[in-house]
Amino acid sequence: MTPVELSRTVLHAVRRAVDEGELAVAALPERVVVAPPGPGGCGDYATSVALQLSRPAGQPAPAVAELLRTRLLRTDGISDVVVTGPGFLNISLDGDADGRLVRDILRAGLRYGHSDTLAGQTVELHAAHDARAVVLMDAVARVLRSQGARPRLTCAGPPEDAWVRILGVPSDIPSDISAGTGTGTGTGTDAPLRPVPAPADPTPLGRDAARWALLHPAPHDRPHIGDSRSEQHLAQRETNPLFRVRYAHARTRVLLRNAADLGFTPEPGPLTPEPGPLTPEPSTLTSEGDGPLTSEGDGPLTVDGEAHSLIQLLADHPRVLAATAAHRAPDRLARHLVAVADALAPLLPSVLPLGDEKPSAAHRARLALAEAAGTVLAGGLSLLGIDAPEHL
Repeated sequence: MTPVELSRTVLHAVRRAVDEGELAVAALPERVVVAPPGPGGCGDYATSVALQLSRPAGQPAPAVAELLRTRLLRTDGISDVVVTGPGFLNISLDGDADGRLVRDILRAGLRYGHSDTLAGQTVELHAAHDARAVVLMDAVARVLRSQGARPRLTCAGPPEDAWVRILGVPSDIPSDISAGTGTGTGTGTDAPLRPVPAPADPTPLGRDAARWALLHPAPHDRPHIGDSRSEQHLAQRETNPLFRVRYAHARTRVLLRNAADLGFTPEPGPLTPEPGPLTPEPSTLTSEGDGPLTSEGDGPLTVDGEAHSLIQLLADHPRVLAATAAHRAPDRLARHLVAVADALAPLLPSVLPLGDEKPSAAHRARLALAEAAGTVLAGGLSLLGIDAPEHL
C-alpha cells in the first residue's frame, strides 16, 4: 500500500464514519496527509486527521482517533493502528506490504505513479520565449499527461531550432505573442511559466545535462549555466546529482545482467535471510564488533535498515508526481530522484552473493528492490525528458 493509497483508505474510513452518523462533520477534508511517524510515534505511517476533525466533530481528538482506528483495523493491508499523543494515528502495514509495493512497481514499469486523477482536464500552459521556460513547460506537460491531463502548449514565439534539436522541446508549439505577458487567450487559469532565465546558452551542455541544469533548480532559483559550476553538470562524479541518478540506474541494470549470469532472477520478498537451525540468532552472533551476522554469511544484518528509507521513497513516488503536476514544479521530481538514488546506493553491494555464497531468497528480494528503484529512476528521468542509459 503506497502513501497515496493509504491516504485514500483513511479518507474512506472518515467518510464511512460520517455517512453512518458516528462523526458529525459538515465538510470533509479533501485529502489526508500520511507521513513517517515523528518522535514518540510507531508503525510505518502516521496521520493527524483525528486532530483536524476533533473541533468540527465536537469530540476529543483521542475519541475520533479511536473511532477511526477501529475502522482501519478492518482494512486489508493494515496490520495494526496505535493512537499516540493527543490523537495521532500510527499505522502499521502488513508484513508483505514492501513485497507488494515492489511487485506493483515491476508490474507497472515506467508507468508506476501514473494515474487518471486529471483525466478529462485540459490544462493551458504558456511560456515566455526563453529556453528555460520552454523546457520547463515541456517537462510540466509530460508530468501532466502522466496524471491523465491534456496539456495545451503555447509560447510567446516559435521555439528556436537549437531548442528543438538539442534540448528536445516539441517543434510544433503554437506561437502566441501574448503568452509570455499573461494576457493569452487560452481558457486555462495557469499563469505563464516564467522561471528565472538561464544566464547563458544551455545547449553546449547537450540535451540531458542541459535539461537537468534547467529543471533541477526551483523555477525561482538561478541555474548554474555559464559560470564556474557549469561544467559540474557533465562531471561523472558524486558531486553531480544527475550523475548519481543515472549511475544508480545503470548499476541496477548491471546487477540484473550479472544475476542472470549467476542463474537467478528478482523475486520480491524478505530482504534478510532467516537464521539457520544450527546458528545463534543474529542478535547474539557478533564478530569483532562488526555487528550481527547471519547464518548464510551475509555480513552485518543492516539491509532492512538501509532499505527502509528507500522503500518509503518508492512508495512516495505517486504522490511526488501528483504534486509535481499540481504545482507545475519539475524540480520536485528531480530532487525526489536524487533522494531515491542516494537511498539505493547502500543497498547495491549486498545484492549479489559474494565468493562461494549461493544465491538466496534474500538476494532475489534485494535484486527485485534494486530493479524497482531503477524503474522509478528511469521513469522519472523520462518524464523530465532525460535519458536513463543502461551503461554509464
